[in-house]
Amino acid sequence: MDFIILTIGLAMLVGGAESVVRGSVSLGKKLKISLFAIGVVVVAAGTSLPELANCVRAVVSHHPDIATGDIIGSNIANIILIMGATALLCPIRKITQNQINQSVINIVIALGLIMMSFLMMQFNPVFGVVSLILLTLIMVYQVKIGSLNFSDVEEKGEYSLFISGVLIVIGIMLLVYGSKFFVNGAVNIATTYGIPESVIGVSLVAFGTSLPELAVGVLSAVRKRVDFALGNVLGSNIYNVLGVLGVSSFFGRFEFPPHIANFDLYVMTGVIIFITFYMVAMKKLGRLYGVLSLLVYTFYIGYMYI
Repeated sequence: MDFIILTIGLAMLVGGAESVVRGSVSLGKKLKISLFAIGVVVVAAGTSLPELANCVRAVVSHHPDIATGDIIGSNIANIILIMGATALLCPIRKITQNQINQSVINIVIALGLIMMSFLMMQFNPVFGVVSLILLTLIMVYQVKIGSLNFSDVEEKGEYSLFISGVLIVIGIMLLVYGSKFFVNGAVNIATTYGIPESVIGVSLVAFGTSLPELAVGVLSAVRKRVDFALGNVLGSNIYNVLGVLGVSSFFGRFEFPPHIANFDLYVMTGVIIFITFYMVAMKKLGRLYGVLSLLVYTFYIGYMYI
């Protein structure tokens, strides 16, 4: 039953995020806001709304281990599960400097989180303010060098002001109640099977919230647009830490649980360094990367449960 509740919550989170994005894009077009401005907001929020709703709910309900586990686990899954599956289906033949730059930013952020863990620093409003400032600066930089892709914004429909408002309201409600179902389901599974919430967070919860990105990656492979999939994954990792954990820090003080601080953080850093050096050395992400990445992810998940 708990797995059903978890699945229902995930479906509501994904549907709610899509509804909010569609309503916001349509409203922005109706109000004559530039496509550029709409795109910046949608690229930032659209990739991380499910994680944001989930993590805020987890922190507010006093289950921060699920929040930190979700973000770290999602970032790991993005790099080796999603990009591994995508590269296996359709190799990325050319790596751009923008993608390497995004990957380097990911390394710096990962090392910063390790330093926070080492110094036993808490996630708090100060972290939230600093993170959001850094996220804004990174987005300005990405816009300046033209690494943000707004093609999806142009493809989304335009509705009346009323319909746009309804989509936004419905989306927010789905996010609120979907996050409640999702977090409750995860907590109940952890309690029932005696598994630490941090382990549930980095595995089951993270895999669940990464499924939409996995679908996008596979679809990008089918459409032969895998370069966009790589950019979205690297960007999503940045938004997850600075945006999602940053906002969540305003709702409570928390820190990395021991399991994540002593193991998963280093796994996340390791896989980010791995993909960065692979891109620099090979100038592509081929099927070999896909096979290696999926093997690593399989062993990673197996290690936590065996």
